[in-house]
Amino acid sequence: MSVTICFFAMSLSAQETSVTPLFQTDLDDIEGREGLMVIVDYPPGVSSAAHRHNAHTFVFVLEGSVVMQVEGEERVVLGPGQIFYETPEDIHAVSMNASTTEPAKILVFFVKHQGAPVTVPAG
Repeated sequence: MSVTICFFAMSLSAQETSVTPLFQTDLDDIEGREGLMVIVDYPPGVSSAAHRHNAHTFVFVLEGSVVMQVEGEERVVLGPGQIFYETPEDIHAVSMNASTTEPAKILVFFVKHQGAPVTVPAG
């Protein structure tokens, strides 16, 4: 499996968020769609610029704490075992590690158009 992902634009830290592809498959019963699972490792204090995924996006926190917010909704701080969802139309306004000293890790599952980029800048 070869997956190239440009997931986050870094804004607060010289450290980089690492994205590890886990699984990708065509969803044969949903024409033109695919499922993609990735692990995202956030170093301490890292956040991303506003973006959208143009996908149904399911986030599951594995380790640490993350702050998530889609435009027009309240910010939420999530810890291990908690879930965050974005619609294809949402602008992901805030996505960051809540800690400046501890890393965070999330599992992300996307349902998206086949071959479409995972993330695009908002705007």
